[in-house]
Amino acid sequence: MAQLYTLDKRSLFSHVRGELSLKLYLSTTEEVKQVVSGNAAAGGVVSSGNSNGNSSSKKNKKLQQQQQTNGTNMVVPMDQENKVNFQNQNHSKQVEPVPGDIKPVVITTVPGSIIPAVSGGHAVGGGGGGGGGGISLYSSGQGEFSLKETSPHLGGKDKTSSTYDLVEQMQYLYVRVVKAKDFSFFGGGGELVAEVKLGNYRGITKRVVSNHAEWDQVFAFSTDNVQSSVVEIFVKENNKDDFLGRVWFDLNEVPKRVPPDSQLAPQWYRMEDKKGDKSKGGEVMVAIWFGTQADEAFAEAWHSKAANVHFDGLCSIKSKVYLSPKLWYLREKGSSMMRYPELFAKVQVGNQVLRTRVSPPSATRSLSNPFWNEDLMFVVAEPFEEFLLVSIEDRLAPNREEVVGRVLLPVSSLERRLNEKPATSRWFNLETHLGNPNDPKTVVRFASRIHLRASLDGGYHVLDEATMYSSDVRPTAKQLWKPHIGVLEVGVLGVTNLVPMKMKEGKGGSVDAYCVAKYGQKWVRTRTVVDSLSPKWNEQYTWEVFDPCTVITIGVFDNSRVDKNMANPVAGNRDSRIGKVRIRLSTLETDRVYTHAYPLLMLHPSGVKKMGEIHLAVRFSCANMVNMLHMYTMPLLPKMHYVQPLSVSQLDSLRHQAMNVVATRLSRSEPPLGREVVEYMLDHDSHMWSMRKSKANFFRLTNVVSWFVIMSRFLDSARNWHKPVHSALALFAFTILVLVPELIIPCALLNLAAVGLWRYRSRPRHPPHMDARLSYAESSYPDELDEEFDSFPTSRSAEIVRVRYDRLRSVAGRIQTVVGDMATQGERFQALLSWRDPRATFLFVIFCFFAALGFYLVPIKWVVALWGLYYLRPPRFRNSLPYSVVCFLKRLPTRADSML
Repeated sequence: MAQLYTLDKRSLFSHVRGELSLKLYLSTTEEVKQVVSGNAAAGGVVSSGNSNGNSSSKKNKKLQQQQQTNGTNMVVPMDQENKVNFQNQNHSKQVEPVPGDIKPVVITTVPGSIIPAVSGGHAVGGGGGGGGGGISLYSSGQGEFSLKETSPHLGGKDKTSSTYDLVEQMQYLYVRVVKAKDFSFFGGGGELVAEVKLGNYRGITKRVVSNHAEWDQVFAFSTDNVQSSVVEIFVKENNKDDFLGRVWFDLNEVPKRVPPDSQLAPQWYRMEDKKGDKSKGGEVMVAIWFGTQADEAFAEAWHSKAANVHFDGLCSIKSKVYLSPKLWYLREKGSSMMRYPELFAKVQVGNQVLRTRVSPPSATRSLSNPFWNEDLMFVVAEPFEEFLLVSIEDRLAPNREEVVGRVLLPVSSLERRLNEKPATSRWFNLETHLGNPNDPKTVVRFASRIHLRASLDGGYHVLDEATMYSSDVRPTAKQLWKPHIGVLEVGVLGVTNLVPMKMKEGKGGSVDAYCVAKYGQKWVRTRTVVDSLSPKWNEQYTWEVFDPCTVITIGVFDNSRVDKNMANPVAGNRDSRIGKVRIRLSTLETDRVYTHAYPLLMLHPSGVKKMGEIHLAVRFSCANMVNMLHMYTMPLLPKMHYVQPLSVSQLDSLRHQAMNVVATRLSRSEPPLGREVVEYMLDHDSHMWSMRKSKANFFRLTNVVSWFVIMSRFLDSARNWHKPVHSALALFAFTILVLVPELIIPCALLNLAAVGLWRYRSRPRHPPHMDARLSYAESSYPDELDEEFDSFPTSRSAEIVRVRYDRLRSVAGRIQTVVGDMATQGERFQALLSWRDPRATFLFVIFCFFAALGFYLVPIKWVVALWGLYYLRPPRFRNSLPYSVVCFLKRLPTRADSML
């Protein structure tokens, strides 16, 4: 008979109720035992090893023989799993699963911990041989989102001749077509093109006039896709199939170049015409060689894998290095003198606009002399192209203002300030001819001046990213920079198992992936690998490190400008996000190469999804360990942030302005780095409300305070004498420390040092990565995710907004109760001396008199010792009722009685 059991789960954020129906029975047969795991994410089946041989299939017998002989882990598809688990149920039909739904399963004959399978069908770690135990089946759950250590072949075979030692060497055939001469064809004039052909790959140069046939273009063919033993170069007339000249090279005779060797000098080669005659074929200047991605020509070369990219999209697939503009804080502070009431100042720099408050009346200053004395902060970038526009406006009505004067100042002419000394203030005449200054009918309504103190503050660090993920903390002014302490090298190897992002010409899912890395002012962008679900870049980049407590951000995107049908600038195509990784440099050991596959996780309205795995090789080299250790004692931000600190609201507003400035400047580069890429890398939406993030932060906080909970449980266990030996040792140690108080601080410090040395063996060996469980992404409800992806202001219906508002009120009510309880406890301590309860205050005052006399007569260490012995006394000498002090405090009045 099925029975119902009540399920109830309470937390600060939710209260879940439900019922579970279970049917419990006792089976006497031992042939088949099914045990359902309690973990829903890794649900598996444990089957006994004693199966009926008559009912087993041949595959099952062969599978059991392999298990008995090998005794190791192996992976089988889901259909075999069904046959193994239900081999004794002959009456049921075998249901063949859909191929797309098959998941790898690890079968182990070793009892103990279950080893999850890795995506791709390979087991993690080695399986032990060993006896007994049943067969445990486990599908990949949390292991899918975990970090994996890899062993790529870095640096190639000859590492001494390789300049890229953090990436795998990729061999390319480079063909440089410089120019041609002595070509003549019917009609004279016209345009010429050169075509480089290697098997099925063809590269065509730009069109040039025949009397000045100079191309100077490089073509790169990957040796992995070489389909011919010769490479051919043709010179053709534009829009014609017949060639005017042809020359070919045997790949076995092509030389190999390894940087830092100088570039191979191009040479003139005589070409043959269609009849094979070299006397009329003309000449072409060509250089051909084998090289790697370390070659100088690699970045600007035409790649064979980009053969299907249209001409306008070729520039968007090249690898580039970008530099963020140097950002400055512009501080404007002013007062004015004029003859109008209700006046305020509006200051504009570019598209940034700030307003002062309306000048209030003052007893010492008349309305004709308003005074603001407000600091307005802006973000400007070098080179300074903007103007500082200060306009004085009169508020005639709630929604009506009139400009009564203005002054226009170029930003480049402002004073630059490097420390806390105030800049020089100046008086400026306000322009009153707001129309045409040459118009004789213009009437001067008033004349006045404004007092401004404007400066460019170079002592601050302009934050364009979240403070917790900051990659650079140096001040803006280069004069205040300190020497770098190390070098960060990152090898971007590639991505595997990418999820298709778009459909291409009916061929199925495809991805045109590229990678972007940001550290400090330097942004790097790899080339775009066209139409590949496992792109390989093998590009290496270097950054100077000025502070070890910084973070490098690496993101992967899908290029939307490659396909001609999708690349429509009018439609505003955006590069799709695939995922990103953050690596904190302080978590890396110096001079060690970390080679790992990081999961690329993206949060969608349907839940968290793994988009692929990016393979990186990271090395942090330190020039001077003493300088690095000294950095840990220095302030994180420059001195100006502490001498003249900015408010939290100011920093949030300035960060948003800085992000817009950086996105605007980088979008004007070639190829442009899209605004959507910059916003994703800089976490522009990190301040938005999310129920998922609130839960994750709450559990992070509970994890932090768990140490205090553990200590309180230990004290409670020692106090209740659950383990008499531990309680006796705790009592003995407490007595020693009380009698010899000089040992308290040394013992505490030695204890911390011993714990630190003990945990050195179990220290993290791998860099951190995006954790789906820590982010509370796996346990979020669909409505919470839909709320997180909602726009601001909301675009959902009124009913959905009402439900979310009620849920938020419920959560806020619990938080309100907790805050009220904390305030109540604090007010009870305040009530000890407030005489709100005269009898309680009288008792407390009398107790203080007698306690003062007692502490004067009795040494403090004896008082503490007696209190400790009383607190740690065995339970048989203890009363179960609360202490009198606790009862006294709970009876004190609070201000909660006066609340409505």
